[in-house]
Amino acid sequence: MRAPGPAVLLVFGLMVLGAAIVWRWRPEPTGGAMRIPELSAEAQAGKRAFDLSCVRCHGENAGGSAAGPPLVHRTYQAAHHADVAFELAVRRGVRAHHWRFGDMPPEPGVTSVEVAQITRYVRELQRANGIK
Repeated sequence: MRAPGPAVLLVFGLMVLGAAIVWRWRPEPTGGAMRIPELSAEAQAGKRAFDLSCVRCHGENAGGSAAGPPLVHRTYQAAHHADVAFELAVRRGVRAHHWRFGDMPPEPGVTSVEVAQITRYVRELQRANGIK
């Protein structure tokens, strides 16, 4: 049996790379095991604002949905996405770069106060689930 030629190895390598990229873009499911902490007053207000403006894409308790990624995920930990990233995402929208859900449009109806409250809500959920 002959060894595969360079073209076959190149195609195989590109397939493996493509599979790795697709795998990276899939959110890790938070599943039913997500811990919901007792929320601060600001985070409770953030949950209300989140449920009005964000839940349709980011899912209940920011756990993700078929339309958008989970925010209770290590990708969105404060060391990688500072709090200001939430404000910028709401104001400017976000080009798809971590996930394959498409671009996030701006959300002009969400105030800066609400964004701060939503951010607090997400950060409290993250901490309760081991994301620092």
